Formats: sequence, structure tokens, C-alpha cells
Amino acid sequence: MEDKDSSLINEKELNENTNPRLIKYDAEGRATRSDASKKEKWRNIVTIIASGFALISDGYVNGSMSMLNKLFVMEYGKTNYSSRVSTRVSNASLVGIIFGQFFMGIAADYYSRKSCILVATSILVLGSALCAASHGTTVPGMFWMLTVMRGLVGIGVGAEYPTSTLSANESANEYTTTNRGGILVMVTNLPLAFGGPFASIIFLIVYKICSGTKHLEAIWRTVFALGCFWPLTVFYFRWKTATTEVYEKGRIKKNIPYFLALKFYWKRLIGTCGTWFMYDFVTFPNGIFSSTIISSVIKDQNNLVKVAEWNLLLGVLAVLGVPIGAYLSDRIGRKYTLIIGFSGYIVFGLIIGCAYDQLSKITPLFIIFYAFMNMLGNAGPGDMLGVISSESSATAVRGVFYGISAVTGKIGSVVGVECFQPIRDNLGARWTFIIAAICGLVGVLITIFFVPHSLENDLMKEDVDFHNYLVSNGWTGKMGFDEVDEESVVKTFEDEGNSSDCNEKKNTEIISVKQINQD
Repeated sequence: MEDKDSSLINEKELNENTNPRLIKYDAEGRATRSDASKKEKWRNIVTIIASGFALISDGYVNGSMSMLNKLFVMEYGKTNYSSRVSTRVSNASLVGIIFGQFFMGIAADYYSRKSCILVATSILVLGSALCAASHGTTVPGMFWMLTVMRGLVGIGVGAEYPTSTLSANESANEYTTTNRGGILVMVTNLPLAFGGPFASIIFLIVYKICSGTKHLEAIWRTVFALGCFWPLTVFYFRWKTATTEVYEKGRIKKNIPYFLALKFYWKRLIGTCGTWFMYDFVTFPNGIFSSTIISSVIKDQNNLVKVAEWNLLLGVLAVLGVPIGAYLSDRIGRKYTLIIGFSGYIVFGLIIGCAYDQLSKITPLFIIFYAFMNMLGNAGPGDMLGVISSESSATAVRGVFYGISAVTGKIGSVVGVECFQPIRDNLGARWTFIIAAICGLVGVLITIFFVPHSLENDLMKEDVDFHNYLVSNGWTGKMGFDEVDEESVVKTFEDEGNSSDCNEKKNTEIISVKQINQD
């Protein structure tokens, strides 16, 4: 066994010495990457904040539908807005998100992150405006238009996921060497998680302005229209975002070797896809139908203000999990923070599910336990999935692998939303929480076996490892590291004697230099 290991090591060393395309990671040089100029630091800060902020739109879109599902029934009746129509309208954005995440994930690898972010913002604004303008000759026709426009909004929201998160993470990687995980969480998942309670706040304000139930149509159109505003506030700053060194050196401009990438990252991809599916299977139906859950445990089920107020309290308490996860991310690592979050589903899902009949009679206590479950969900998978998915693969395939992971999660969302009402109707309300606990257990197991433990690894190190793996497997393409920058280096050779080459003249030689991080 010893001889075999020695031969493998010698073979590897021989390969490193004989293959000129292999590069070395400059740990010492990269350790000082955060010591940039003040201007460069500000550019990174603007990119980090502007990239992540518009993710509030995802939380807003999801949270607003929670209240509007109740409003549509009151305004148009259960015949026009049946549970089937409600599911269709709610799922439309999820289907759109799947398309946006996957195709924009691919585009983000081939083209610049910046251009993809601007496209995502434009689609999001257009879709929100058309949702507000939904119309039809009949009420069912209007809901069909709303379904299609919600799908368009979903494409915009889905496009935000890979482009915004990757751009923010890569800029944070250049900005700091110690707190990248926490920073990424605070600029991506915080606005995403805050979008839910923010939607409740906006709903309550618009409800008051529109004199309550007298103008329900004006309420829902206004709530949708305001969805245009949040991404527009950062459009200019996104236009000014910078392209990072990590992206420029790690990208592959054409013919990305996806098969080799899959061989290299298959285990991590199972981890991110599996955990994201379990999380979204639980969290999305709980977000969309939280008003339905709350109205079932309060006396006046048609009091929209009461439902919105309890929904707001639930959302605010759940958001508190975000900074907890951000803190733990850089202290104990992404993997263990993820396990803690899924464990919250197990504990509080079983408590609520097993004691549902008793807790449903005590609304404040029910909301507190429900909030604790959502809080730990935010602290664990809510915070960590974006971080893990955006740092577990190299820059060249980060967009598509992030997109695949996020798409798998949204498939879990669609399945969860489709299953939510049948579970409540056929098994009882308690089983929605018991199943959440089961999903938490599966999430813990997937995390243990397939998610690597990581803290603050430089993203460029992952790029160097991936580059060398591709080269060692016969790949002949070019990564950013391989791009040759022509630099004029003038060397003057003075002839100090009689030389047949120089003939007593000063000569100048222009040579090309390959600028890569290599010892």
C-alpha cells in the first residue's frame, strides 16, 4: 500500500513538473487582496449591496400573495377564485423562477454578471407592472392574465438568484478575507426574508388608504404595482457595478467542459440540490399559505387586518434568524449552521404537529412556536444555501451549478405548494408540520454526507484547483488564467566588446508575459 501511494505521489509530482499549463495558488499574494485602494473598496461595497438588495422582490412577491389569496376570495368569491385557481396563480411565479434561475445561471457564466443582473431587473419591473394591469373580459380571464404575468415576474426573480448572489459573493471575496459568509447573508437573505413582513406592512398601509374592504381591487393592483419600485431603486447602482478579478481569471468564455465539471463536483451538487429541495418544500407553502394557517387559529377568519397583523408578527420574528445565521456562518462554518437550522424544523415541527389541537386554541403561543420554526429555517438553510451554492464550485461553472441547485429548490416549492392543500384537506392541518419535521431530518442527513465543511476559503483557490483538474484530464480550452496579456518589456543589451550578434549596437527586445498568479 505504501509503494502504491508513493508511486501515485511521484506520478503527480512528475505531472506537475512536466505540464506547463498547471498553475499554483499564490496564497501569500491573495492574503492581501482586501488591502485595496479606497476607491476599489467602495466599488466592491456598492456591488455587494446593489447586487443583493433587489432580492427583496422575491420575498415581497411571495409575501404579498399570502394576503392577496384571502383578498381575492372576498372580492371575487370562491367560485372564481377556487383553491385550484389560487394554486395556479401562486405556482406561476415558481415556474417562472425555475426558468429564470436555470437559463440566467448559464448566461451568467458565459457573459458578465453585470449584464445579466440588468436584464433580470428589467424583466422584474415589467412583470410587476403587467400584474397590476391584469385585465380580462371575464374574471377567470383576468386571473389567467395574472397567472401569465406572475410567471414573467417569476422569471425576473429567478434570474436575480444566480446573478445577484454570485456577483455579491465574488465582490465580498475581494473585499474581505474573514467575513464573506456573513456579509453575503446580510445583503441577500436579509432582504429576501424581510420581503415577507415588508409585504404585510405595505398591504396594511394600502388597505388603510383604500378604506378597507370598499376598494379591494385597488388594493391588489397597488400592491402589485409597488413591486416595480424595489428593483428600480438600485438599477443605477447595478449599472455601475464592477467586474471582479475572480470572475475575469476564473471564467471560461466558450465550450465549458460540463462533463468534467460534473465529475469533479457531483457530490457537492447532490448536497446543495437535496438540501435546497427540502427547505423550499417546507418554506414556500408556509410563506404563501401562512395567512390560511393563521386564519385557521383565530376567531374572525375574514378579518384581513387581524390576519395581516399576525402575519407581520410571524414574519418579523422569523427574520431574526437571519443575523443569527450570518454570525454562525463565519464562526462554526456553513455545514454546522445548516444542520442547526434543519434541526429546528425537526423540533418545532413535531411540537406544533403533535400538539396542534391544543396550540391552535392559544393563538399567541401557536404563532411563537411557528415563528421559532421559521426563524431557525432562516438561520440555517435560508442563510446557508445561497452561500454554499455560490462557493462550492469554480467561477467557470458557478452560475450553472448554482442555477441547478436553486431550480431543484424551486421544484421543491412547486411540489410543496401543490401538496399543501391536499395534505390539510385529507390528513389534517397538523400533518403539514409533521411532514416539515420529516423534511428537516432528511435535510440533516443530506448535509452530513454531501455538504463540505467550509469557512473562509478564497474563491480563487477553488478556481486554481478546478483549472489544474481540467488540465490534468486533457482539457485544451482556456480559462481566464490562460489568457495572455501582451506587455511590452524593453530590455536593453549593451555590447561591451566585439560580438557577432550585437555588432557594437544597443538592441531592444519585446517579449510577451503571461500574467497569472503563479510562483
